[in-house]
Amino acid sequence: MAPAGTRRRALCAVGASAALALVLAACAETDDAGTDDGTGGTGGGKTISVGTTDVITNLDPAGSYDNGSFAVQNQVFPFLMNTPYGSPDVEPDIAESAEFTAPNEYTVKLKEGLTFANGNELTASDVKFTFDRQLKIADPNGPSSLLYNLDSVEVADDLTAVFHLKNPDDVIFPQILSSPVGPIVDEDVFAADAITPADEIVSGNAFAGQYAITDYTENELIQYKAFDGYDGVLGAAETPTVTAQYFTDETSLKLAVQQGDVDVAFRSLSPTDLKDLEGADNLTIHDGPGGEIRYIVFNFNTQPYGAETAEADEAKALAVRQAVAHSLDRQALSEEIYAGTYTPLYSYVPEGLTGAAEPLKELYGDGQGGADADAAAKVLADAGVETPVELNLQYSPDHYGNSSDDEYALIQSQLQADGLFKVNLASTLWDTYSTERREDLYPAYQLGWFPDYSDADNYLTPFFLTENFLGNHYENQEVNDLIIEQATTPDESERTSKIEQIQKLVAEDLSTVPYLQGAQVAVAQKDIKGVTLDASFKFRYAPLTR
Repeated sequence: MAPAGTRRRALCAVGASAALALVLAACAETDDAGTDDGTGGTGGGKTISVGTTDVITNLDPAGSYDNGSFAVQNQVFPFLMNTPYGSPDVEPDIAESAEFTAPNEYTVKLKEGLTFANGNELTASDVKFTFDRQLKIADPNGPSSLLYNLDSVEVADDLTAVFHLKNPDDVIFPQILSSPVGPIVDEDVFAADAITPADEIVSGNAFAGQYAITDYTENELIQYKAFDGYDGVLGAAETPTVTAQYFTDETSLKLAVQQGDVDVAFRSLSPTDLKDLEGADNLTIHDGPGGEIRYIVFNFNTQPYGAETAEADEAKALAVRQAVAHSLDRQALSEEIYAGTYTPLYSYVPEGLTGAAEPLKELYGDGQGGADADAAAKVLADAGVETPVELNLQYSPDHYGNSSDDEYALIQSQLQADGLFKVNLASTLWDTYSTERREDLYPAYQLGWFPDYSDADNYLTPFFLTENFLGNHYENQEVNDLIIEQATTPDESERTSKIEQIQKLVAEDLSTVPYLQGAQVAVAQKDIKGVTLDASFKFRYAPLTR
């Protein structure tokens, strides 16, 4: 870290209320010339507004690992590697070059003259600081688990950082640098060993992506202004100012885009809402490839017969998980709840990615994708499990859309249909849910996954390593070792075989039960161009134009 006082600081004062943000948005329509805080437009054009029901957990990249937070971080923080528009493959972003200089060394050389929006230089010292703090903080709701193969970061000179890896030939590491663990942060603004509050990040103007945030009211409204110092693979923002408005429910978001109160609605609109909007003359529905999955997580300590329950029994606990897998009717969930906008998923790696297999279809249900109550009853009986099994099942009614209520009511009905389960269904709002699920309060619970990068590894590493994001106490050393091996296997055929083997092993253990795969959908006013939904799975505001 540079000694205090050696780097120029030019912090600007910003407003703190949503009302002020609206005023700034209006002013920005006639002011795109830029300011001395390093933000400015790249050309004419009015403010574009984006509406969402997503929830921000934390603006600090070390404190969040969710789609709502990453959607903001993608706009305002720079990355060493990134996915250009229309491509799933990573390229150097603010890096001039990035390559393996030895089997265990990945060397990144930054472009010259990089700065944050506050005027601070962006150097290799910030790069080292970024990844050191991720590992040091290791927030349970953060993405530090993605750095499982990182040993240390060395500053070779002001523009060069060398990543020393534990295992050689890590084919995934460049992708990880584009993921939620990869946003580069300002060492003069962020704390080295603690999560930095959003107001300090915003007041510190610690941004160097395509946009900087000029006003921030968490989960209500964010005002973005183009940062003219961004020098990366994505290019300059097309629109000088963007306002992001946060809605508490899908119905409000639908009405806002329908009535023209927002220009773009992205995440989430219900299938019913989308169908209603299809014929609107003023709107265009955009869709693209989706890596989103829905799944049930089992806590291996607190599920029925879990390791810390009064009747702890590993074999019976597995039988309970297997009975759930036998009982799910994915096709009904797809058609009755989501009108086909989500499709049945029988794989841990979703369809379309190299290595995707369908072990859940082979091992559970009727072998064709349907449910099988007899198979569920048999596996419970063989393990000596008395029925009905009382299962506490938790879900979030706000984070994954209003349809979650109907989705989990149908799952409850499916599990209880033949008297094998008594499901105690409960819901918790996401801001509490995201913390409580890591405190062993939910024996079985809903999660969704929005990929960090378009590779099968991203559906394996966060969930099934011994130290994983789920924190559900699942451990399988063979799985753990295979995950590390596949990430360091250059031969594509050999690596694919390992990915398939991992899925089979995890399907036998049932740490999680995936059941649906979704697509990306955005609804925009007819005059809005540049809506880009591609295999990077990142929705960026910068290409939007009117």
